[in-house]
Amino acid sequence: MQASDCQSLLKHMEWADALIWKTVLKLHDAQRDGPLLNLLYHLHSVQWAFLQVWRDEPLRVPELSSFSGLPAVANWARPCYPQLRAFVQNLDTGLLTKNIEFPWAAEVAERFGPAGPTTLGESILQVVLHSTYHRGQVATRVREAGGEPPLTDFIAWLWKGRPDPEW
Repeated sequence: MQASDCQSLLKHMEWADALIWKTVLKLHDAQRDGPLLNLLYHLHSVQWAFLQVWRDEPLRVPELSSFSGLPAVANWARPCYPQLRAFVQNLDTGLLTKNIEFPWAAEVAERFGPAGPTTLGESILQVVLHSTYHRGQVATRVREAGGEPPLTDFIAWLWKGRPDPEW
């Protein structure tokens, strides 16, 4: 994996997340959907947490209870994207093979078994794939609330000419 691949994957992630947020915030029934709020909070908590680990910062993610609802979570989530872009913009491809230590690794190992080494590049891919997984769950909740989820596939983003996100 090259730094340019990471840049592309993260740009798609932001574009897809922006589409999901636009849909969710317009859908009246979604505003009272607790599972939807939990999913979106979790998706963005992971994005923030990984970014903090990559930058060797203290892990600081606010509790879900500190947010008044979906718009507040969206406002908290959005500033992560320019910081992710800035992080990968100047990333030396050689650093992608550097192993990363995660503060939550012991907890994961206790629950699921030993955790082997993970590189920076692999963890960037993890954030993108994790976000995709949970966007799919959000799309299901949108449909259950009477909405139509947007097409957020990577290939659709490519076919559209790699557009910037529209928040």
